[in-house]
Amino acid sequence: MDDLIEDSREGPSPGNTPEYTVAEISGAVKRTLEGAFGRVRVRGEVGRVFVARSGHLYFDIKDERNVLASVCWKGQVGRLQQRPEEGMEVVATGRLTIFGGQSKYQLTVDQVEAAGEGALMAMLEKRKRALAAEGLFDAARKRPLPRLPRVIGVVTSPSGAVIRDILHRLSERFPRHVIVWPVAVQGPACAPQVARAIEGFNALSPGGPIPRPDLLIVARGGGSIEDLWGFNEEVVARAAAASRIPLISAVGHETDTTLIDHVSDCRAPTPTAAAEMAVPVRLDCLSAVSGLESRATGAMARGLDRRRERLRDLSRALPRLSQLLEGPRQRLDYAAMRLPAALRGAVQGRRLTLAQAGAGLRAQGLRARLRGEAARLDRLAERLRPDLVARGIAARRREVAAQGRRLDAAASGLLELRAERVAGFGRLLGSLSYKGTLARGYAVVRDSAGQVVTGRAEARAAGALEIEFADGRLRIGGASPGPAPRPRARPEPPDQGSLF
Repeated sequence: MDDLIEDSREGPSPGNTPEYTVAEISGAVKRTLEGAFGRVRVRGEVGRVFVARSGHLYFDIKDERNVLASVCWKGQVGRLQQRPEEGMEVVATGRLTIFGGQSKYQLTVDQVEAAGEGALMAMLEKRKRALAAEGLFDAARKRPLPRLPRVIGVVTSPSGAVIRDILHRLSERFPRHVIVWPVAVQGPACAPQVARAIEGFNALSPGGPIPRPDLLIVARGGGSIEDLWGFNEEVVARAAAASRIPLISAVGHETDTTLIDHVSDCRAPTPTAAAEMAVPVRLDCLSAVSGLESRATGAMARGLDRRRERLRDLSRALPRLSQLLEGPRQRLDYAAMRLPAALRGAVQGRRLTLAQAGAGLRAQGLRARLRGEAARLDRLAERLRPDLVARGIAARRREVAAQGRRLDAAASGLLELRAERVAGFGRLLGSLSYKGTLARGYAVVRDSAGQVVTGRAEARAAGALEIEFADGRLRIGGASPGPAPRPRARPEPPDQGSLF
């Protein structure tokens, strides 16, 4: 009894229920869960998607009532065939595990696939609407393709039949320099490699060691929508839209349409068609150039013919050169006939003026007047006082002497100036007289009456002609010519005398 009382004092007995720590319970649940399920495939709609700073991807897979938390570690994200997006129906493959820190179970995902073609198309339409709203599909953004690119860049697989078809077609039509950027055209690495290839071609500088292409071709053969999905990625579409080099998309066959087809500058139904769109046929170009050359040659010939005909019409309307020169020649002959007489009259007038001036100077008798003034001053001096008269007479004498010297200098300068002018007129008369013209090889023709003959008709009508040369005259026709008359001696200029 005392033992029972003592035991009741120590407390109730624990019985057979075992005790666990939190870690033990969490580990036991984890082992049970992983042992019961292991690797599973879960189908559902993607809910919230979150990318942590560490690079891990967290998202939910849900149905109408339940949500399964899922995680994809950083190392697995880059290898996912299909990156989960909110609202997308997927089939996720992974293993169930327990995250003891939050007392919840989750799916560690290592593979994500779209749940059927309908889900992929729905996601494609969603992307297409978003990019179209940004204006990446606008026709105004599309650039024309170059007529004949010097360098063509091709983004495709280097080992497939696509690159061989493109190169073969280019060599048939118009061989060009081709640069191939090898990329994966299928799988998770397709989209980033194609985007980097487009950006890399645009980053090349003109004139660098690697020539910058004038045209880009992104090509791939046909396949399922899953095979072509890399060209539906947003990163590829944005790289193609940002390309400054005109781009042709040739992905799949005629019935295949990808997102890059909408943002590229031109879509080709096949890679071979892309090569045909890139370059023209060389023979067609040569034929077109030959046709243009022929047209240009014909146009130039026709233009020259029209201008020659127009020139001939205009030339017929113009007067002949002889008619244009008849009037000036007649005026020149008339002026030449009047010039000797005018020069002789001018020289004679100047000589008469000079003679009159000299005679006036001699008639005035400047020296006589000076002597008369001196005598008059002497008489006046006799009438004045001797001392004042002597000073006044001396001053007046000096003044009269100075005036006489100035008058002599002025008269001498005036005579020299007039003599130089007369000599200048004489030289001018000699250079302009018809005698000078005869000395240069010309002749004056006169009839029997002594009139100057200036035309052929007048010469024919005259019975006899007299031709005057520089060294004499010659008579033609009529009586035999007599001795050439001696030239009249030039009259001597009148004696101008001297002022002193």
